[in-house]
Formats: sequence, C-alpha cells, structure tokens
Amino acid sequence: MAALARALSCQAGVTQWIPGCRGLLQTAAVPGLCRRMLCSVFQRHKAGTFQLSKFCGGLIQANGAITQQNRSFYNTNKKLKVAALRMYTCCVEKTDYEEFFNRCQMPDTLNSWFLVAQLHVWMCLVRLKQEGRAGKYMCHYMVHCMWEDVEQRGKVMGINSTVLKEDLKKMVENFYAALFGYDEGILCDDRVLASALWRNLFNRNCDDPRHLELLVEYVRKQVQHLDALSGEDLLLTGEVSWRPLVESNARSILKPLSPVYNDEGL
Repeated sequence: MAALARALSCQAGVTQWIPGCRGLLQTAAVPGLCRRMLCSVFQRHKAGTFQLSKFCGGLIQANGAITQQNRSFYNTNKKLKVAALRMYTCCVEKTDYEEFFNRCQMPDTLNSWFLVAQLHVWMCLVRLKQEGRAGKYMCHYMVHCMWEDVEQRGKVMGINSTVLKEDLKKMVENFYAALFGYDEGILCDDRVLASALWRNLFNRNCDDPRHLELLVEYVRKQVQHLDALSGEDLLLTGEVSWRPLVESNARSILKPLSPVYNDEGL
C-alpha cells in the first residue's frame, strides 16, 4: 500500500520503480500514466478477488454436494442394515425348528439349529443377489448378523469360550462350503440338491431317502416363493415368510401380499 501511495503522487520525469513478475522494471512516468496503471491494477485485483470468491463458492457448493451425498449414502446403508437384520430375524424366528428336528431326526443342539438357520439364510442370499449392489450389501450384513447371533447363543448356552471359538471356526468353514454346494444344487437337478442337503444339513447321517425328498421339495418351493416377492419391498423391509415344511399342495405358489412399511423400513 505504501508503494501505491507513492506512485499516486508521482510527477512527469520522476523515476519510479514498479514491481514486475521478472524483477524490477524502471519506467519514466508521464502525466496520467500512473493513474491509468493503478486503475488497471485495481481492476485486475478486483477481478481476481471475484474469481477467487467464485472459485471458493464453487468449492463450498461442491463440498456441500459431497456432504449431502455422504448423508444420503449413510441413510441408505442404515435402511439396508435394518432390512437385513429384519430378514435374518425372519430366518430364525419364523422357522419351526422343532418340526425340522422331529421330521428329519436331527439332535436338538446348537449345531443343528445353525444348520437349519444356515439353509434359510442361504435361500435369502440367493434372492438378494438378484437386487444388484443394494442386495449384495444386505447379503454381507445379514451374514454378519448371523455370526454375531451364533456367538451370542453359544455364550448364553454356557459353552466354554475356547470351545466356542473352535466351533465357530468350523461353522465358518462349513458355511461357505455349504453355500457352494447349495448353489450348485439349486442350479442342477434334484439329485445334486439332495446330495448337498445330505452333506451339509444332515452331516451325512441321513439313511431315510424320504427325509431328503422332503427337504428337496421344501427348498424348491421356498426359492420359488422368495422369487415371487417384490425386490423393492425386500430392500425396504426385509420381511419374508416361509411356507410350511409339510403341506398338501407344495407346488402351488401364490403371489404374497405386499408388506406395509414406513420410512425406516419397518
């Protein structure tokens, strides 16, 4: 500012120094030249301030858009997590485990419970994978909920922490092996599906082919039933229902009614 004040009072023939980009350029001032130069400097300064303000405004707007996008992404993921938790809850609370244990002659243990729950979780995963990125996100969180639930149930049952840790490790290995076998079975004929059920659900301890026939029919009708559900409703609510293990007309699939839900997906 001091340099600019001195430049304003310059006279013709007075030598002044004006800072330049490449050093100091010595110029001989003439009447009116300094004023025009200063006016040009102020205009460039003003224009530069305006451009900087415009640039900063753009950054603020862009940052606001990113913040809004992140908030929307967070809210979407939150709703998908609620839906995934609800779907897992439907797998463990809407399944008649006692009927499974009695009809399939399975021992009433944590492992037997897990094998039946695992089968229903897998059928939900098959359906969710048809719903793109949101469906896959629900798949991951649903499996996460399952492992937390299994660990909590083991603690409530009083299983030793070391034993429970080893059991969980085996369950994880068996789970992913079962997913592969069930996927292959649902894509192939009933013999392949029956073989997958015999290995995974029955732990190779089923001697009655009628039990395998019953479970093959159960899986086929449940997958067909889940396919009839609206994908939009599944992503919003996670609500699923299960057809009975034994029913008179297992091949009749009725389109289920659309569930009622609110903004929270409940």
